[in-house]
Amino acid sequence: MPSGEDRLIAKYFKPLATAPGALGLTDDAAFYAPPEGYDLVLTADALVSGVHFFPDDPPETVARKAMRVNLSDLAAKGAQPAGCLLTLALPAGIGEDWLCPFASGLQSDCDLFDCPLYGGDTVRTDGPLVASITAFGMLPRGTMVKRTGAQPGDVVIVTGTIGDGALGLAVLRDPDLIARWSLSEEEAAHLVGRYRVPQPRTAIAGLVRTLASAAMDVSDGLVGDLAKLCEVSGISARIDAARIPLSAAAAKALAAQSDRIEAIATGGDDYEIVASVPSAKWPAFRDQARAAAVPVTAIGEIVEGRESPQVVDAHGKALVFAQGAFSHF
Repeated sequence: MPSGEDRLIAKYFKPLATAPGALGLTDDAAFYAPPEGYDLVLTADALVSGVHFFPDDPPETVARKAMRVNLSDLAAKGAQPAGCLLTLALPAGIGEDWLCPFASGLQSDCDLFDCPLYGGDTVRTDGPLVASITAFGMLPRGTMVKRTGAQPGDVVIVTGTIGDGALGLAVLRDPDLIARWSLSEEEAAHLVGRYRVPQPRTAIAGLVRTLASAAMDVSDGLVGDLAKLCEVSGISARIDAARIPLSAAAAKALAAQSDRIEAIATGGDDYEIVASVPSAKWPAFRDQARAAAVPVTAIGEIVEGRESPQVVDAHGKALVFAQGAFSHF
């Protein structure tokens, strides 16, 4: 007789396991054979209730965020999604009313990003709910874009807008900020939506792979993640704060409360791509990204030195932040 776990997997997750190598989730493992001449790129992220999402967040957004934070990593490496594994640690009391929309949200993203489920694990826990996805992607052999490779004179670019996720988290914690920042309902919803459901830039993974010299996704804050890239590349960077791309909602928040520039620049939950692009390749990168409906902005340049990247205001004065990036430890 099937166990409760077997029934749960068969009902909610077997429909997501569409790849032949998943074996319909009937075995202890799955298999995946990349095409000849291709590498697999592997990444994993865990979302913990109360840390990465609120306990009362809609289950479908939890599933989509769990998937998308991993796809953001793949895109920044130049890889296209190929499949994923899911591990769920479920507290007592989590039942069909949570699992059904969670599985539905996950299936929508598996379909949208062509990233089928290959397996995983489900367990009970006395702790908080945990949703952990391991994703893998493909790219031509030897072409993964690393954090190393940035060179002085490269243009520093970011996709999309920065700061929305951190500001969305602030709004969820303190709804009074909506009025304080003079946000419309649509603008507030935009910030919250960006926190709950990131937009991985898979559409330009190939562009990152062919034109960027170094790249990584922005998950812990633009300034801190750029600092990580610069450290392993052995260089530094200079960023113009005024050129950091903002949504209309983030611009309103900053106009109402100028010290929010720190949350915007260091708060994290952006899941955009920061990359260094040789200056001669920047126009092609910009034009091709926009043709793929992915906005990109040049925010500074890579410079000689080993010091932390410098963020300067309109007068060239360096901004000082209390914390360079989000950190769990």
